[in-house]
Amino acid sequence: METYDYIIVGAGSAGCPVAAALSADPDIKVLLLEAGPHADRFWVNTPAGMGKLYFNKLLNWNYHTEPMTMLKDRRMYWPRGKTLGGSSSINGMVFIRGHRGDFDSWRDLGNPGWGYDDVLPYFRSMEHFERREDRFRGQGGPLWISDPVRKEPASGDFIEAAKQLGHRELEDMNGEEHDGVGFMQHTIRKGRRHSAFVAFVKPILHRSNLTVRTDCRVERLLFEGRTVIGVEVFHKGRRLKIAASREVILSGGAINSPQLLMLSGVGPAEELQKHGIPVVLDAPGVGRNLQDHFYVHTGWRARADSSYNANLAGLRKYWEGFKYLMSHRGYLALGSSQVAAFVKSQPEEERADLQISFRPMTFQYNADGTVDVENQPGMGVSVYQLRPNTTGAVTLRSPNAADKAVCTPHFLTDPDDISAVISGIRQIRDIMTSKPIAARVVSEEIPGPQVCTDDEIFRFMQDTGNSAHHQGGTCRMGGDGMAVVDERLRVHGLARLRVVDASIMPHLTSGNTNAPTIMIGVKGGDMIRQDMAPRRSIAMEQGAT
Repeated sequence: METYDYIIVGAGSAGCPVAAALSADPDIKVLLLEAGPHADRFWVNTPAGMGKLYFNKLLNWNYHTEPMTMLKDRRMYWPRGKTLGGSSSINGMVFIRGHRGDFDSWRDLGNPGWGYDDVLPYFRSMEHFERREDRFRGQGGPLWISDPVRKEPASGDFIEAAKQLGHRELEDMNGEEHDGVGFMQHTIRKGRRHSAFVAFVKPILHRSNLTVRTDCRVERLLFEGRTVIGVEVFHKGRRLKIAASREVILSGGAINSPQLLMLSGVGPAEELQKHGIPVVLDAPGVGRNLQDHFYVHTGWRARADSSYNANLAGLRKYWEGFKYLMSHRGYLALGSSQVAAFVKSQPEEERADLQISFRPMTFQYNADGTVDVENQPGMGVSVYQLRPNTTGAVTLRSPNAADKAVCTPHFLTDPDDISAVISGIRQIRDIMTSKPIAARVVSEEIPGPQVCTDDEIFRFMQDTGNSAHHQGGTCRMGGDGMAVVDERLRVHGLARLRVVDASIMPHLTSGNTNAPTIMIGVKGGDMIRQDMAPRRSIAMEQGAT
């Protein structure tokens, strides 16, 4: 029977920093398990390759929601990374920590140690911000944070137009101030994607006490009473049991972590009994509190000099490819968006509750599932609400671990959420029709000038609204009856089990969620080391439960 001190389930944005922290002690044996394959591939390493990964069947879980009544029974596509690095290996590489108030709210909801001043040292320690180090930003950490290698003139004009409307320009949106408009930062190092795996685990693969295993699906947790003693995995056609003498850490993300808990008998008793799963612990909060950022995209036909679509389409894309291979620069070295504006949907909001993102290029989604850059010059502008009231659930489709979980986000069911996004679309139009960006616009293509009233905008949201792919909250941190983990990320009611990923967020952060998810992994790894559980002797029988 294989035995490790710690077993980490999921080598993604949080699991990789946990593995790095725990394996720093040479006397601690760590096993990092990943359901997907390795990630060292050209289109993973190339920032502009994210479009090639959006529907990738090998490196992506390719989730879909259930049909949603308020979205005319549409099923929404939810890509999630299924490879070393998890979603940090397939995402748009945007690095946004969130607002100070996000973390202070986590603390005030009964989670001491999670306020902004508590988490700031972890953000600083984990990053190498290429521009500088100060009391808000770090250098020397494993994760490289960079500015866009090219700052397009159209992006500068978008910032200037937003300023004309009263929005403050931010020199660093991950510094002291969060609300305003400015260039985004990305997890890109010298023109290559810098995923959580590349940053935290690849440099330490030589550690003899760290084992990384790919293509290994964890199907259930193993218990002795209410103490977790290991995992059962499916690997290369075989089911194996692996023991953990200290702890098991779930870092599978907001969909996989609650699913694994429920498959193992930890979750709402009624849900488990429906699928014939013996109840180890009735934990009603597992899978509940599902949150995501509802995303609406607008498209603008642009002057040729205002978009780099032409550089990534036709014959020019081969020239860009050659330049990238020679220098790791150019358009293939850019992240998904250039500019973000954090704005209020209503003046009475305490802080920004909308994120508007601008990119001087546009995609088209093909019927065969591929994504291509549009041939005609275009600019894309999107908006999502940062702090939605709407929550949904992750539940089981069956007791079979190979079956995908049921994801029900309940988008467009809260009137305040709807009003906020409608305001966001109107504010996009205000910016795009203001100088100097207005001079670059040929026409509004999506939704188009014929969509004017609130009812028309709402119908447009129903028809086209999507997800920003920022799922979280399904193993919520807190001390009440619906919380799944405590402030040390230990699962309530069970011993030697933690959840360390975006599922522990009491509510989403203000912005793209990859940066705070990595921080959760860094802080979680530190807490596990501080709390170092004593080894226990495990004589695991073949029939262990």
